[in-house]
Amino acid sequence: MSAATLTARPRGPLKGRVRAPGDKSISHRALILGALAEGVTHIDGLLQSDDVLATAEAVAAFDAKVTRDDNDHWTVTGKGVFDQPIEIIDCGNSGTGVRLLMGAAAGFPISVQFTGDSSLQSRPMKRVLTPLGQMGARWEGKIEDRLPLTLTGGSLKAISYRLPVPSAQVKSAVLLAGVNADGVTEVIEPEATRDHTERMLTAFGAKLDITPEGQGRRIRLAGGQPLKGTHVRVPGDPSSAAFLIVAALITPGSEVTVEGVLLNPLRAGLFETLKEMGADLVVENAREESGEPVGDLTARFGPLKGVEVPPERAPSMIDEYPILAVAAAFASGGTAMRGIGEMRVKESDRIALMATGLKACGVEVAEEPEAMIVTGTGVAPQGGGVVTTHGDHRIAMAHLVLGMAAREAVTVDEPGMIATSFPTFQSLMKTLGAQIEEG
Repeated sequence: MSAATLTARPRGPLKGRVRAPGDKSISHRALILGALAEGVTHIDGLLQSDDVLATAEAVAAFDAKVTRDDNDHWTVTGKGVFDQPIEIIDCGNSGTGVRLLMGAAAGFPISVQFTGDSSLQSRPMKRVLTPLGQMGARWEGKIEDRLPLTLTGGSLKAISYRLPVPSAQVKSAVLLAGVNADGVTEVIEPEATRDHTERMLTAFGAKLDITPEGQGRRIRLAGGQPLKGTHVRVPGDPSSAAFLIVAALITPGSEVTVEGVLLNPLRAGLFETLKEMGADLVVENAREESGEPVGDLTARFGPLKGVEVPPERAPSMIDEYPILAVAAAFASGGTAMRGIGEMRVKESDRIALMATGLKACGVEVAEEPEAMIVTGTGVAPQGGGVVTTHGDHRIAMAHLVLGMAAREAVTVDEPGMIATSFPTFQSLMKTLGAQIEEG
């Protein structure tokens, strides 16, 4: 049974070298594409979080063979098709997992029941269901665009789809459906979003035509291309590394190196923003692994200043705004985060929860429908808050990082949900010298 609460107390400098846990987005895609492909896919560095393990169980239910050895090396043996599952596909808390699985399953003449936990059941699915419906998939559920629902696929026709809002999940769902659609599927994105699906489709043998278009791109994929099993090494998750990095930047005397972090420019918006705030953040040993740029990040404590974050940067760091808000609480002046309305339909309303939690810790926060402005004084905030997380892992971890460097301890409820994305969060932080207590 997980602890009812976690409390982070200010203790002193954080020191050491750790490896970031595997990237969650790439882990999901490696499992799903491995199941869609013919032959064996070998995966090293897979994130073994609740969300990713739910996806592993899902692809096994579609009759792919999924195994893991004692060294955490995974293999997925696919047949090139998804078979009719005999059980309900439960994606737990994972919006990425369910939306990508819907796209992949839509390409086959099967009917699949999808569900998730209470948080996932509250999240909208219409933005994925709309283009899949245009391709020929059908769905039904008690509530129009919410889980649980049953999706029926097969006999898909390719479409040209312009994303109404930037979304890597929607883009990926359409492309995965397009693998088994008749014709050339085209996705036009107004702003470039994370491109892991495109990179990984290429690694599995598909040919895509990708051309710049304004601030975004036009992606074309011919249906019927066979995918072949390959080897995937999952790089470190920048969204998880962010908590370790910011903890070092705001805790006096700290120096922390996080090895093997994914540095894809479409995922590195937080690191760019932190440098604009004056962070002592250095990339070393830059390299490429499985077609993705990777490096080791060293963060050292130092003064930060408030900045205006460009709204167009939001797609490259949408999951990192909670921890950015914590960094902003220690900076001098205001940090304005605009164009972040997507945060309100994540696992929780993250704008509202971050504003409430930070205010409880003595931080000045202004909340707008699609924006949040955090004003710091250049010194550690008071802390001392007891934060309601509504089961959101990133809200919990962000406030625990705040508690490591605030003047008083910070407590969060429902910390068990941290395991959905970063199951080693507590142990890694303790390795670096943090004091986190269960309650």
